[in-house]
Amino acid sequence: MATAVSAAVSLPSSNSTSLSTRTSIISTDRLNFTKVPLTFRNVSSGGKLVAIRAQVTTEAPAKVEKVSKKVDEGVVTNKYRPKEPYVGKCLLNTKITGDDAPGETWHMVFSTEGEIPYLEGQSIGIIADGEDKNGKPHKLRLYSIASSAIGDFGDSKTVSLCVKRLVYTNDQGEVVKGVCSNYLCDLKPGADVNITGPVGKEMLMPKDPNATIIMLGTGTGIAPFRSFLWKMFFEKHEDYEFNGLAWLFLGVPTSSSLLYKEEFEKMKEKKPENFRLDFAVSREQTNAKGEKMYIQTRMAEYAEELWELLKKDNTFIYMCGLKGMEKGIDDIMVSLAAKDGIDWTEYKRSLKKAGQWNVEVY
Repeated sequence: MATAVSAAVSLPSSNSTSLSTRTSIISTDRLNFTKVPLTFRNVSSGGKLVAIRAQVTTEAPAKVEKVSKKVDEGVVTNKYRPKEPYVGKCLLNTKITGDDAPGETWHMVFSTEGEIPYLEGQSIGIIADGEDKNGKPHKLRLYSIASSAIGDFGDSKTVSLCVKRLVYTNDQGEVVKGVCSNYLCDLKPGADVNITGPVGKEMLMPKDPNATIIMLGTGTGIAPFRSFLWKMFFEKHEDYEFNGLAWLFLGVPTSSSLLYKEEFEKMKEKKPENFRLDFAVSREQTNAKGEKMYIQTRMAEYAEELWELLKKDNTFIYMCGLKGMEKGIDDIMVSLAAKDGIDWTEYKRSLKKAGQWNVEVY
């Protein structure tokens, strides 16, 4: 069980609202049979040749259970569905990007009363209020959970999200607002929220407390990694103490868009030997060649070190955010793997099969 959370949520006080009082508010492998031919032997019996058939039988090999490297025991999925969602309450909603950032991102906390038993790395669905243009309820939108399993308040009764407000101008020059993201960013404390899930097993944490966990996030793709890192560095658990290496790469356009920066710096201060932190700020930073500093550009500076880590069977890669990120990393690794006589595509496939390469991009 988890005990007290040892750090408060470091969210800015400006532009934030909260309730004045805290509301209580196995997969089996396929059997392989060896095909054995029937054998015939001619023997003599009273001067005649008689064919005697000898049938050779083989036993099927014993079932081999696949052992998962992830924390997936007892994982719950789809407890709540769109037709019967859980109705939580908004407890807190605060903007966590600067006023000059290109777009707003908000951190929000909803009550669950412990009824949505999620794990780090899972997601929940949100159904916005109102109806679509056809008069039907809005479709749910999935969001990666940004809090550890015991939540920001440490009582296992809340769930947190990190949401960017979607606003853009279409080809006709019309301003378009994303239905669910604007609904969430505009929520006031005390408002009801229709929640589905939890869902997902792809991004669950490794079981091994000594693992190397490399996390690559862009923008709100930081959400699952905040949940990982809170469990690793801000909480005390009787059955889990992280002693491995957590290495976070976070890519954003401007420094005013850096999410949870103070929290991550506090973690690094607490456990410098267990936590490495690298930011890639594309509109403000460049590499030695003068190229914009995207997340793959920052990773390229550590390419050989990362490749050496990826050759170990207790290294796990997690990727969340923009789709183009994975190709950038492939480009880095192809030549390094080739130097060791390894085909990167095949090697990555083996990492995926082992649960060591985990991707959630959009």
